[in-house]
Amino acid sequence: MHWLEVVLIGLVIGVIAKLLMPGKDPGGFIVTILLGIAGSVVGTWIGRALGLYQEGQSAGFIMSVVGALLLLAIYHMVRRKRPA
Repeated sequence: MHWLEVVLIGLVIGVIAKLLMPGKDPGGFIVTILLGIAGSVVGTWIGRALGLYQEGQSAGFIMSVVGALLLLAIYHMVRRKRPA
């Protein structure tokens, strides 16, 4: 059941990040789920680096969305630099 929760929360976080970030985003719902899960990992890493989270704590909902937005911003920067 834990993995089902991770997938559903990843989907919600990914959808919110895609709605907040303007521009064409990659993939369908599987990429959106992976974006949300990766956003949570990045959010946890940033939170620990800033001292917001202790060892063993994971990012909350807002920090996970921030992590997903950061990943989308990096994607858009890399995509813009490549010649079409």
